[in-house]
Amino acid sequence: MTAFRDFNFKLLVVEKLMYWDETLIPAFSIREHMRARGVEDLDTYVEENELEYTVLDEARAYFEALEIPAELLATVNELTFDGGHQVFMECAPVWDGEDDLFDLHGLDDLDLLPNLKLFTGGRALKNMVPAGPEMLAARGITMR
Repeated sequence: MTAFRDFNFKLLVVEKLMYWDETLIPAFSIREHMRARGVEDLDTYVEENELEYTVLDEARAYFEALEIPAELLATVNELTFDGGHQVFMECAPVWDGEDDLFDLHGLDDLDLLPNLKLFTGGRALKNMVPAGPEMLAARGITMR
């Protein structure tokens, strides 16, 4: 089993494989997941329970338990950090992108992506992990 150290880094990988490449299937839908648990109006549920600025427990549990085979990890040659990612909306459906909820905390998980060549979102990375650009450069990963 592949273990990620940074949940938010794993979410970037999930975004690439599940929502962009569609190779990590099935795609997770928090709305469908919650509907199956009797929650018809997810936005109201989130607001009534004051969960606007948090990852829903159900989404966190799903993505933390999600196993990503090494063969799929080896296909990741590009990662993008962008506040509009689908995976972020699945975790926090009414998130407005105005806080650090999905900021990366480190780049230790780069070891899991042997073929990563490009990281897009360099300005954000520099703010989240100040040594990030140097870490990417040392691995031969281009940053945009």
